[in-house]
Order: sequence, then structure tokens, then C-alpha cells
Amino acid sequence: MASATLGATGAFAKTIKVAGIYTQPIQQKWDARLHEALVAAQEAGEIEYVYSEKVANTDYVRVLREYSESKVDLIVGEAFGISREARKVADDYKDVAYLMGDPFKPHGDNFSVFDNYIHEPCYLMGILAGSMSKSGKIGMVGGYPIGEVNRLFHAFMAGARSVNPDAQFKVNFIGSWYDPPKAKEAAFAQIEAGVDVLYAERAGVVDAARDKGIIAFGNVNDMNKEENGKDVVVTSALWHMESAIGHAISLVKAGTYSAEDYKEWTMMQKGGASLAPYYEFEDKIPADAKAKVEQVKADILSGKFVVEINDEEPKSTY
Repeated sequence: MASATLGATGAFAKTIKVAGIYTQPIQQKWDARLHEALVAAQEAGEIEYVYSEKVANTDYVRVLREYSESKVDLIVGEAFGISREARKVADDYKDVAYLMGDPFKPHGDNFSVFDNYIHEPCYLMGILAGSMSKSGKIGMVGGYPIGEVNRLFHAFMAGARSVNPDAQFKVNFIGSWYDPPKAKEAAFAQIEAGVDVLYAERAGVVDAARDKGIIAFGNVNDMNKEENGKDVVVTSALWHMESAIGHAISLVKAGTYSAEDYKEWTMMQKGGASLAPYYEFEDKIPADAKAKVEQVKADILSGKFVVEINDEEPKSTY
């Protein structure tokens, strides 16, 4: 799909216009990962970038149409809950490329989809959690039991079971993407039930772990550095959108953008996911656990080992 602003000659030399549309404040970590990748592309001279944040689903289609009408070349956003309506907009603006967070398939010629596939580093974290838990009881606190969260929990549990087949799990969903007090309360309840390791899928869990003197594992962003996790967060499963967005930008510039599923661009082989450093836990993690993580990581990157994707709702095991 050729952009209306790009000619065939020298297309790669030009910047393109990109809009980001976010339902949350850009400080909220899911949207922050998209925003940071687009800011980096702008600083590299690849794009001109504008964005709108805190756009409710009830207003999202209007904003999507306004940006489409303004002749931007690429729109990056999220269509969870409004997939059908967003696709209708894409059908009306064939010269605009859309890269949208969406659990369904690509649409038409110009509507690509992505989701959060960081299950591979979650499996690696599970290896560490299973090795470091003394009780063999591990807690997980998430936002909602949707596919992109469920697959992370299942991978984390599978990693833990790979080193401790008898590991047990407590699973809670708080019904919110951002309610730290509620997440902290759910984590406290899990600790009361005997867990000594927590997976902090949501903000607030790290605070509970700190208060009770146990360790935690982070999600999406580096929660050791970004969410007051020093001496608490062993490592985090990181999501990177630079590769995915770079791929989209290059296709728009080349006039070859088409509807794709960007799943592989958010996984480890293409740089879309990774494990954060261990920081002050570098010498506290058992050596055999670190070695196993490195081996499994190498096997994931080579394609020798595939972490299962399970989007079904996980349940507590005790």
C-alpha cells in the first residue's frame, strides 16, 4: 500500500507521519511500550509522531477517523473491544496503514494486528521462581483473565514446574488494569495462604512483596528499576515494540504495507521480548537455575524449544 505522501523515488529517505492512540495515560506500561518505540523512531528521524492518550473506547472510533482523515501514513493503537468498528474505519481509508493491538486476525489490505507475546521470558522467570521458592507455593496477580495475560501465567507456571514438578499456585485477577491497592490486597491474601514468590503482572504487587519480605517477578516493563522493585524484583519479562514498529515503518515507506499478524515481532527471536537483568539478585540466584535459564533461552532463540501458548484462564491449584 503506497502512502499518499510518498513517491516511488527516494521514498526511504523521507519521514512518514505516524499517530498513536492510547486508551490509558502513556505512563501506563502497556501503552508506554508503544509510545517509547514511536518516540525512538521519531528521534531517529524515521517518523513525525503525534498521539492522543486517555481515549475511552466510546470515543476511540471518532479519534481514529480524525487521524485517518488528517492523512497520517500509519496509526498505532489498540482495538480491544472495538475490533469490528476499527476495521470499518480501515476499510474507509485504504491509504492509511493500521497497526492495532487486537486479539483477532488481520483484516483487508491495511489492518495489521499485534498482541503481547512475552510468554517466553515468563517461562524463564518461572524457572527462577520454581528454583527460589522454599515453600513451593507461588502467587500470581493479574488484571483480567484474557488471552494475553493467561498465556503469561501458564508459561510462568510451566517454567516453575520444569524445575519443581510439585509447585503449587495461587491465581487472582483484580478486574482492573490499574488498581495498585486492590492488587496489593490480593497479593497479601496469597502470602497469607503460604506463597513466598509473586508474579507481579499488575502494579501494587511489588509493594506487598516488599512489605512481607518476599521476592517478586515483574511484567512488561523493568519493575526493579521502574516500579520501586530494588531488592524485591528478581527480574522482569520485558516487552519491546521497537522491532514490530520498525517493520511497519519500513513497509509503509516501501509502499508494501499489507495486513499481517505481528505476533512473531513481539517474541524473543525478533527482539520483541527479553528478560531484564538480575541486578542485586545476580549472586542470590542458584547457579544451576541461572545456567538452566541460559540454556533454555538459547534453545528458544534457536527454535529448538517452543514455549506453549495457552490462552485459557489459569486456575489456582491449591
